[in-house]
Amino acid sequence: MNLGDFGWGTVLFQLIGFGLLLWLLSKFALRPLLGVMQKRQDMINDQIDSAERNRKESEKMIEEQKEELKQARVEARELIENAKKVGEQQGKDLVREAKAEAERIQHQALAEIRNEKEQAVTELREQVASLSVLIAQKVIEKELDASEQDKLVQDYLKQAGEEL
Repeated sequence: MNLGDFGWGTVLFQLIGFGLLLWLLSKFALRPLLGVMQKRQDMINDQIDSAERNRKESEKMIEEQKEELKQARVEARELIENAKKVGEQQGKDLVREAKAEAERIQHQALAEIRNEKEQAVTELREQVASLSVLIAQKVIEKELDASEQDKLVQDYLKQAGEEL
């Protein structure tokens, strides 16, 4: 076969048809297909960016929650410490009040004892005075000598001591 027999018209027609087919494919199939592919790529990139933002926000929220939890623990410890201090203070106050009350009762009891002692002494003095008057009457009734008077006084004092 000779090159001259080769159909250049057919080759040229096929090349033009192939070029036209490429142009039509690129205009109506390849560009829309590339556009769809680009849109899909953009959508995937947006989703990746959104996921990254969400991840960062989640990490930030986790850190904030950790910080809030740490702060809540600190506050809880402070509340517990304050409650302990208040409890200790209340206990000290109760002890102090109980001691004051015991002291007041003790002072009141001592005052009552003093009063009763004074009453007893007063009654004793009255009895001694009445006994003295009685002895004086007896002594006057009996004119006794000194030894009998001493014996009589001793007897009355002994008698007064038994009555007390």
